[in-house]
Formats: sequence, structure tokens, C-alpha cells
Amino acid sequence: MNRKLRAGQSITPEEFDELTDEQLERLVPKAYREFFPGKDGCADGYFYLHDGTAYSFYRGGLLDE
Repeated sequence: MNRKLRAGQSITPEEFDELTDEQLERLVPKAYREFFPGKDGCADGYFYLHDGTAYSFYRGGLLDE
């Protein structure tokens, strides 16, 4: 992967598989980083926040937006 990782950037499932926990964490907006459980805790490329919403790496944002 040669592009620069930025918070809120969407990625493909293949890129998700290639990235490390640290690289994925950089894609999560700062407001949600404390809830990032690590790559192994992300079912189908998303994880749940404290309020029950889910952040998706494939959409680069919340699932309900």
C-alpha cells in the first residue's frame, strides 16, 4: 500500500487484511480511537463504539451515516 493513511479514509477488504493494528488505528478519527479493539476485534471491517454505533473501515465512517 503506497498511499498515505488518513483518518476517515475508506479502505478495501484486501487493504484491511494487509494493514497492521497501528496502521488501522491511524484511519480511525481521534474521537473514536479509544474504542478501537485491534484488528482481531473488528468483525467484517467494523467495530462498535460505546453508544452502540459502529465504525466501518470500508466506508471510512459510521455505518449509520
